[in-house]
Amino acid sequence: MTTIIILAALALVVFWGIGIQRKLVGADELCKNAMSQIGVQQNSRWDALTALAELVKGYNEHEYQTLMDVIGQRREVGSGTSAADAQAQEDAIGRVFNQIKVVAEQYPDLKANEQFLKTMDSVNSYENQVRLARMTYNDSVTKFNRMVRVFPDSAVAGLLHFEPKDYLKEPEGKTEMPSMKL
Repeated sequence: MTTIIILAALALVVFWGIGIQRKLVGADELCKNAMSQIGVQQNSRWDALTALAELVKGYNEHEYQTLMDVIGQRREVGSGTSAADAQAQEDAIGRVFNQIKVVAEQYPDLKANEQFLKTMDSVNSYENQVRLARMTYNDSVTKFNRMVRVFPDSAVAGLLHFEPKDYLKEPEGKTEMPSMKL
């Protein structure tokens, strides 16, 4: 009888551990999916910035080359990307976008170009989508980190080597949407 009770208790602990492991894996996958969504939106922004750079080409060849050099250094953001790498891509996108705005200020014809204006609108739209994806990622990380850090789930997380994830942070000095006005 004692053996049956011990085996039943052991079975309960094993099933409990399996349940916790499944929850941890599910939460980890949500974090990976959210990071992948950020990558999709960043790629869309890179594509729009590349289109803007092509429009700049007709006005300033040197600036075009500079922009294309920076755009050529872009990195894919996917499910395995760290928060720091995703932030580095955001910073690079911001630098390219600011360069394009400076060139547009120098060339009023470029600034008034209908295709340029439409593409700037799409960059704005993608910026909003990236913000939403970042919020989704941070929400997913909050849920995952809570599971990893709170007992008793933390015991299973430690045994299975689940580590807390980093949040995506707003860049220093960036507290509001960048101006899209030229």
